[in-house]
Amino acid sequence: MAGALSSNQSSPEPSQGPIPDAQRLSRGSLTMAWWGICSAMFYLVVAAALAMGFGTLNALIGLVLSVLSYGAINAVIARHAIASGLSVAQFSQVLFGRTGAALATLIFSATAIYYGVFEGSVMAVALHHYLPGFGLHAAFLVVVVYSVSLIFGNAMRWLDKLNGWLLPFYLVGLVAAVAMAIDKYGYSSAWLSLAPKDGPVANGWWNCFTYFMGVWVLMMYTWDYARFGKQEDSRYHARINFGMPFYSVAFLLNGLVGIFLAATIPSEGGLSEVSVVLAIIQLMGLGGLLFVWISQTRINTGNFFLAATNLQAFCTYLGLAKVPYTAWALLTGALVYLLMLFDVFSYILQALAYQSLFIVGWVAITLAHLLGTRSARYRIDALPAFRARGLLAWLASAAVGIALHLSADATLASASAPVAFAVAFLAYLALPLLRRAQPQGDLG
Repeated sequence: MAGALSSNQSSPEPSQGPIPDAQRLSRGSLTMAWWGICSAMFYLVVAAALAMGFGTLNALIGLVLSVLSYGAINAVIARHAIASGLSVAQFSQVLFGRTGAALATLIFSATAIYYGVFEGSVMAVALHHYLPGFGLHAAFLVVVVYSVSLIFGNAMRWLDKLNGWLLPFYLVGLVAAVAMAIDKYGYSSAWLSLAPKDGPVANGWWNCFTYFMGVWVLMMYTWDYARFGKQEDSRYHARINFGMPFYSVAFLLNGLVGIFLAATIPSEGGLSEVSVVLAIIQLMGLGGLLFVWISQTRINTGNFFLAATNLQAFCTYLGLAKVPYTAWALLTGALVYLLMLFDVFSYILQALAYQSLFIVGWVAITLAHLLGTRSARYRIDALPAFRARGLLAWLASAAVGIALHLSADATLASASAPVAFAVAFLAYLALPLLRRAQPQGDLG
């Protein structure tokens, strides 16, 4: 696929055209913009839940393996995204065809919207809990309005400043939460030896590792952020910014804090993002509310931004290419607010479980493609509407993954994401061989 997209195909709209050199961000700016993703309460809660469900040691093994795998995969993705300047939506056209890529953009946008609902609800619940007279629905609206306002204009250049200002406060908040918990409840090493109530679980580390494959949408996040990087910073972004140091903070540091707080601070009911937030506010008061606001604002700006840009990209397939980005940002906010009001969390969790299998397949096919090519230059306008090679591999992996996910056997269910990855990767590599063996076939 020789030739690059010409400069006149670029556009100020985030979802259109490769990012031209003049709009690339400096090393520091892109670092600050991206590191806003590392501060979700989700990371604290998931690590704590895994420690309680499978044991602290198994949870830590799963976290370390996740840091290694995420770092290795995103090093490859970041380099190619920087070299091409294309978005997930545009690169997916290379894999699945100009029309076939619509599903990838829809899944990406929907997933980012769902996470926006979760993290936004955490902020709203925290505000409502601290100020009971402030209605929950009003809190939802406040969170959505200010979240949408932060992604107007040149969002990436604004996000780097916002997250750069807030990062030190987030780190101070983590330290303060731990220190105040020790001061109030004392220190005990019991958090290092948490174990399931019903006894050890076979291959618990594997369950912890595969659980984190459910958030491989961060690979898509990486791509859409990394394309703003400069070519001369490619090595730094691949190894540091989008690599293992980032996930050591996002997964391992947050995870350790989450496990410690869950084992130290008594809470009523089951463990959830909300229970952790309420415990932090109870412990830290106004400081806790500010800590939650900082952590959730940092990640939710990314959720809203990527939801809006990919919603815009998807709707170009519906003949709405001329609708400006601002309209999609507003629509994203409206969708998030409605989902908050209808309290569809149980349905969202099910949707995310299935969508994650499609996303794992996308990552596998992306890696298979990138490892098999040295070029990052594509003629998008010369691509067919559908590429059977990518679509067949993707749909086959999703079908196998969903079948395993629905299995009554817990071992098979836990293998759904890794198997989906393997099927997608191997199928994408094998289909050209089948095409050569059957020259009259059309495998894309």
